[in-house]
Amino acid sequence: MAEKSGKAFDFKLFKRLITYTNPYRLTFYFVGISAILLSVFGVLRPYLLQQTIDRTITPKDNELLIYFISLMVGVLFLEVISQLVFIYFANWLGQEVIRDIRVKLFKHMLGFKKQYYDQSAVGRLVTRAVSDIETIASIFSQGLFMIISDLLKMLVILGYMLYQSWELTILVFAVLPVIVYATRVFQKNMKVAFEEVRTQVSNLNSFVQERITGMKIVQLFTREETEYANFKEINEKHKKGWIKTVWYNSIFFPIAEMSSSVTIGLIVWFGGLKAAQGDVITLGVVIAFIELSQMLFRPLRQIADKFNSLQMGMVAANRVFAILDKDSKIENKGTLVLENVKGDITFDNVRFSYVEGEEVLKGISLIVNAGETVAIVGATGAGKSTIINLLSRFYEIDNGVVSIDEVDIETVDLRSLRSHIAVVLQDVFLFADTILNNITLGDPGITEEQVHQAAKEIGIHDFIMSLPEGYQYNVKERGAMLSSGQRQLISFLRAFVTNPGILVLDEATSSIDSYSEQLIQDATNKITKGRTSIVIAHRLATIKNADKIIVMDQGKIVEQGNHDELLDIADGYYKGLYEVQFATVAE
Repeated sequence: MAEKSGKAFDFKLFKRLITYTNPYRLTFYFVGISAILLSVFGVLRPYLLQQTIDRTITPKDNELLIYFISLMVGVLFLEVISQLVFIYFANWLGQEVIRDIRVKLFKHMLGFKKQYYDQSAVGRLVTRAVSDIETIASIFSQGLFMIISDLLKMLVILGYMLYQSWELTILVFAVLPVIVYATRVFQKNMKVAFEEVRTQVSNLNSFVQERITGMKIVQLFTREETEYANFKEINEKHKKGWIKTVWYNSIFFPIAEMSSSVTIGLIVWFGGLKAAQGDVITLGVVIAFIELSQMLFRPLRQIADKFNSLQMGMVAANRVFAILDKDSKIENKGTLVLENVKGDITFDNVRFSYVEGEEVLKGISLIVNAGETVAIVGATGAGKSTIINLLSRFYEIDNGVVSIDEVDIETVDLRSLRSHIAVVLQDVFLFADTILNNITLGDPGITEEQVHQAAKEIGIHDFIMSLPEGYQYNVKERGAMLSSGQRQLISFLRAFVTNPGILVLDEATSSIDSYSEQLIQDATNKITKGRTSIVIAHRLATIKNADKIIVMDQGKIVEQGNHDELLDIADGYYKGLYEVQFATVAE
């Protein structure tokens, strides 16, 4: 894992990233060969220019001039072809790698505990899965291979320069350390600067995503000015992060340009004197050294720019790998596959805490018999929804045992377990898709005819057909085209069509209109018939006919019984809730 430091390059992180090119090893080598050819063709041009000046222009040999011009055209053509192949396949390789990483990341995120998402900002995760991974592609398209190509070109150039004139090469070497040192300092500072930039990009994405999602609350509570001020502050930090990178660029590139100009002046001065004196240094060598020095310094300047891309890609890779390395999965050690679930549920002295040391469930023990409808009531925070989360193994319990049909759920394959439990939540989530697809969720085992039949059975087929395009009606993002009651009806059908052995209704009628509530009540009676059902509700009218009512308070079960039995308990907790909700209305 790369550390957030000024270290210019993290080879351990880079080595890990390169392993993703293994399936494309042939393309990897092909791009590498193209980089070598580019370095060779790059040096051939100034060599041919030197030969043209010294052997054709100075002695005025027109026939040989045409020959050398033809050679230069041929070399230029081969260089263009190599450049085309290099750029295309380097980018192709980058896109293949990030596709594989993105698929692996998304699959990894699908298995995270619910607790991980409780503690993680959605905007940051979106940034990691989209823009950060896209940035990794620049390592291959603009960073790694470009830098390798430039380094090879520089080595070939230096060798050729030493061969032609050690004196002129020394002049070039006298200025070279300045650029090398400036490049090194630039790389270190840009590494830190880009880490800050990526952090600010994540903060900005997270802020914007949350405010757009919660725009109704922002406007309802007249928070526009406050959120605008907060956005300006975050955007200012984002700008400052980028300005820092611009500042480093504005210092480095003038230094590199000035060094290049000084080198050309020294070559013209010294080489010109030597050529005028009839020394071994000819006019062609002087011209070639001018071009060679630019070809030497240009990669240095470009390497710094390409190193920016490499650094940004490495920082992005570090952030993506941090999620890939996150061990936040429910241990799916169970191998047992449940076939026909009767629906007996047992909680035996179950203890659980979201935060270590702060227990939410304090030794819960309860029994739900197959086919029973059991209601759980209690104040907010009493632990009602936690019981449901533990039954579906969204969280790991601290102590105790949760069983279905006398089988510890930890011994059951996670996919098999959840396939037998259908949950209808208070806050229904619908995808930006058709009603039919939101019901089947892409399950090929559920046909459209089955959906129609199930909708008719629970009495909501007419409601769906009254919508434009019926089952093919696109509900848009989060089901925005439907009312809360309509979304709830769709969620009931989604649960019913899977024919679950256990049904959970979590605050399913807490915020809907009376018409939808009647439809949902009818649907509830239908889908709970003959199967184990757990109903969590604040509104006691919805659970009066339950076979058993479990009353919870501060993580403990304080009362159990049916509606009449609980009302007979003097000063009982349930009786108090009932009187608050109904006695006042009756008066």
